[in-house]
Amino acid sequence: MNRRDFAKSAAFLAAGSLLEGAAAKKPVRAYVGTYSSPQGAEGSKGRGSGIYLFDMDQTSGALTQRLVFNDDSNPSWIALNKARTHLYAANETEAGAVSAFSIGTNGELSLLNRASSGGAGPAHLSLHPSEKFLFVANYAGGSVAVLPILGDGKVGEPVDIQKHTGTVGPAKAASGPAGSFAISGHDKPHGHMIESDPMGHFVLAADLGLDEILIYKFDQATGKLTPNNPTGFKLPPGDGPRHFAFHLNRHWFYTLQEESSTLVVCDYDSARGVLKEKQKISTLPRDFAGTNFTSEIVMSPDYRFVYVANRLHDSIAWFAIGNDGKLMWMGEEWTRGDYPRSFTIEPTGNFLYSCNQRSDAIACFRRDKKSGSLGFTGQYTAVGTPAIIRFV
Repeated sequence: MNRRDFAKSAAFLAAGSLLEGAAAKKPVRAYVGTYSSPQGAEGSKGRGSGIYLFDMDQTSGALTQRLVFNDDSNPSWIALNKARTHLYAANETEAGAVSAFSIGTNGELSLLNRASSGGAGPAHLSLHPSEKFLFVANYAGGSVAVLPILGDGKVGEPVDIQKHTGTVGPAKAASGPAGSFAISGHDKPHGHMIESDPMGHFVLAADLGLDEILIYKFDQATGKLTPNNPTGFKLPPGDGPRHFAFHLNRHWFYTLQEESSTLVVCDYDSARGVLKEKQKISTLPRDFAGTNFTSEIVMSPDYRFVYVANRLHDSIAWFAIGNDGKLMWMGEEWTRGDYPRSFTIEPTGNFLYSCNQRSDAIACFRRDKKSGSLGFTGQYTAVGTPAIIRFV
């Protein structure tokens, strides 16, 4: 890390400490997106009612339900703008849509409009740093799209759609654990995540079926995506990249593979939009054998730890980040539920919440900031097929 990046990181972390103090004084709210359609997803029936609003007790971590915003179109991924005045939801349906909501003083949601996601089954969305555009990854459609954010917070129809093409990987992951039968997702391209780099110059999209993270140059005036040179970063055949995360210093990049249950650490050249691998590590215990599907990767608020979720193994593992960005396995905790689709660390960094999709509950864990370890609080919050939780 150079001197300028170090100064930026130090300033950010100092600001984060102030934000933690502020969060301890202000009410903390949480929005939970669910699978709410009778058809559900991934073979499970949707039992949620839409988007839920909870209050969080900052001492115990307990969640208290306040409101439900009924929506039967699978709002399975949500994103908030920086000012926390608007919420955007990916409606994971065959038609594929994105919903825009305004957030009221007490956290209530008001639907502004709904636009096409540019493909079937949108599984992820994110905002560009300028907040002028929204990116969507269409899993079933095998594409990514760019939607403009209009002046009133509404979403416009896509200004660009990139259909992924190429050779799909094999059914069996090259790097999977012994005895693994994790073979889903290699029938065709599947856009699973899309997000810009921290500077907003390049956009990265994980395609599980192609075993590749595609990299685009981004025109911030028009919203158009142009394939970079090189066009992407290839993962081992069949490994299936799902989600990824940037470190605060902007130069370290972590990608999580769903079918091989691996984390790959890369150096990121922000001037050229190029990834270079420097480490691969399993998300599972050393002696594990069998089938597992990873789901989510999250950085701790202080950027000292990386957390990942394992489905079927039903655990959250954490890794310490070394001075060179490489990872060291530190431990794991049972999620106290089935199939953790995603999880989130709340703003103060004291609690982690796991959305256990097939158990219809969110489990709460207290987090030790020094060691990164997790301890179950004994609290379950009943929510039908929870998919994602985001805090305000």
